[in-house]
Amino acid sequence: MRRNPLKLSVCQLPDGLSSGHPAWADLVRHIGHERPDIALLNEMPFSPWVAGETSFDEELAAASVAAHDAALLSLRVLPTAVISSRPTRGRHKLVNEAFLLADGEYRCIHHKHYFPQEVGFFEETWFAPERTGFDVVEYRGIRIGVLLCTELLFTEWARHYRRQGAHVIAVPRASGSIMQHWHAAARMAAIVSGCYVLSSNRVSDDAGSLPHFGGGGFAYSPTGELLAETSKVMPALCVNIELDLVAHAQRHYPCNVRELDAGALDA
Repeated sequence: MRRNPLKLSVCQLPDGLSSGHPAWADLVRHIGHERPDIALLNEMPFSPWVAGETSFDEELAAASVAAHDAALLSLRVLPTAVISSRPTRGRHKLVNEAFLLADGEYRCIHHKHYFPQEVGFFEETWFAPERTGFDVVEYRGIRIGVLLCTELLFTEWARHYRRQGAHVIAVPRASGSIMQHWHAAARMAAIVSGCYVLSSNRVSDDAGSLPHFGGGGFAYSPTGELLAETSKVMPALCVNIELDLVAHAQRHYPCNVRELDAGALDA
């Protein structure tokens, strides 16, 4: 029988993480001490950021896939479930696949659909989804939807997850150092869904690196309050998920506003 509330961990992890990196050892210690039910990692954490390159490179793609395949072995021994994303092979490009790894079982949750195409983030060049849809996954009585980085900016999917009965929206990121729009998007996603919104991000050790990843993992309440934010001093932290607060938020404004069927507007 699960305890209530559940505890979820968010973090900021260095660019190009590996199981031999000191930050990985720190995260393992944090998880061992705090014993979260789920640890949310950042977007594709276990290799250098391939989408910084302007053109698709088969060797870089293969190395990123191999690094994440190998990292699954390290993730499986953690005393917690893990949500993150990893590159997998698609027909023509890589797939950015969000996953849940729990109780020894790997479950694909979602393929990233929204891709920036600009300096440092040529993701459209590198990635394409092979599976459509934004669907929740359930673990220990908690229903979770995933929005991968840029997808958080499209608030309609937060509302979509609310309609599926989600309690948490998990947002693995690989984003820069300008945080205003990420906080604005997370706050609005929480308000319109009545869900907790949790995010983990990459962080660059080198201030001059391009792209420069800004860290700043965070957690928002179902009513849009900032609960916690990671930093260099505190790169990992935990928050409790109170399902009663989700239920309350989803019964009240603006979650309780009835949505008109599109067909009704044409009648």
